[in-house]
Amino acid sequence: MELLRPLPTPITPEAQPYWDGLKENKLMLPTCDDCGKAHFYPRIICPYCHSRNISWVQASGKGKLYSFEIAYRSLNRAFKVELPVVLAMVELEEGPRIMSNLINIEPDPAVIKCDMPVEVVFEKLTDDCTISLFQPAQ
Repeated sequence: MELLRPLPTPITPEAQPYWDGLKENKLMLPTCDDCGKAHFYPRIICPYCHSRNISWVQASGKGKLYSFEIAYRSLNRAFKVELPVVLAMVELEEGPRIMSNLINIEPDPAVIKCDMPVEVVFEKLTDDCTISLFQPAQ
């Protein structure tokens, strides 16, 4: 089976719990044990209070579309997904923003609206790699 998306490499030790969660269809976020704030991208120090006490918490998978772009051309030959594709910045209920794709919606700016509610869906690329995508909330 030909992959339509490149596999993420390398997966760093700081991000491994995120990718492990995706394999179980769970969206995991690093969360500071001291200030309680979730953050993304995964790192070993809280970007808010600089604590090193980080735990992984399952996110609700719900959020809102913060911004988007409709891509009509792929600038990377490794991406073979059908175009156009909606590139999305999603603001999760827990606070962090995450880049992804918005799927199951017409790629039309008259249809896609910032602040629209979205929810996570998972796409298994291989036995070892699952990614998170978002769709309009049901």
